[in-house]
Amino acid sequence: MSDTIIILTEEPLTAVDVANIADLYGPEDDVELVLLVPADTKRNLFVDVIDQLTMLDLPGALREIREKPDADAVRAEANETLAESLAVLEASGARFSGSVAVGDAVSSLVAKVTETGARQAVVVTRPHAVADTFRQDWANQAQRKLGLPVLHLYSGSGFIGDS
Repeated sequence: MSDTIIILTEEPLTAVDVANIADLYGPEDDVELVLLVPADTKRNLFVDVIDQLTMLDLPGALREIREKPDADAVRAEANETLAESLAVLEASGARFSGSVAVGDAVSSLVAKVTETGARQAVVVTRPHAVADTFRQDWANQAQRKLGLPVLHLYSGSGFIGDS
């Protein structure tokens, strides 16, 4: 019987991310990776600006204040993230599928875990100082809702978030 691992990512997956996820199962395990990329246009401007400032990215903070995301641009970016991530998964030889999630990212993850009976969920994000500190990041939210382990990886690194 095949096991499923659901991956929610806001960034295109890298080879490092895929290697970290592959460490969750052995080469003899029959595992399918199911990728979700959110196309959620809701955001908290205050939190986004604070995140940029904590990374000492003043131009990024100013961009957050000036630019309001266009729904079509957000969907196009999600489709691009999905395509790049699927290419990396294909190169790794993993068995996978993927889609763009509509609506709330955590709700989409919870629904997909429930639908597939997944054994684990993985959230791949860039660091978010405010959400991570106050345990409001996607991984913590999903873990509270699911009651199963949710691994939080920081994109492109071996660093694990605190979930």
